Amino acid sequence: MGLTSFFKNLFGSAKETTTELANKAEATLEQAKANAAPYLDKAEDFIEDKLEQAKEAAAPYLEKAENFAEETIDKVKVHAAPIVDKAEEFAGQAKEKVAEFADKAEETLENLTDTVKEKLNHTSDAIADGTEDAKKAIENTTEKTVALADDGKEIAKTEIKEVVNKIEEDAD
Repeated sequence: MGLTSFFKNLFGSAKETTTELANKAEATLEQAKANAAPYLDKAEDFIEDKLEQAKEAAAPYLEKAENFAEETIDKVKVHAAPIVDKAEEFAGQAKEKVAEFADKAEETLENLTDTVKEKLNHTSDAIADGTEDAKKAIENTTEKTVALADDGKEIAKTEIKEVVNKIEEDAD
């Protein structure tokens, strides 16, 4: 039984000591909180004051920045307007020139095609007295030449239209 009472005294006193230390720690924590409260309040007030001062100090700079930005935007609008107008005018002129060129090129190609057809028909008529093989060869050549001329005319028209469309797209 002596051993049992030894352990009871040993662990019982350790439990009491632990409880006392926990109570003292809790009391010290409460006291630390109470002592720190005024400093926390002061720190909070200090931070609020400094934040307010920073806002007040920055206000004129923000206004100046806003005014500067507005003035700059207005200046850009004023100076950009003539440039935009000139660009639009130039685009319109370019479009007109290309349209004129396209019409002239189309007319020239049509005239060239007609001339080639006439000359081939004339040549064909002049050789009509020749041999049958020569006559067939000329007809084949005439057909091929007319087809090539028509193809060239269509290709040129397509290319001209593509150039006009590209210029119109670039102008827009």
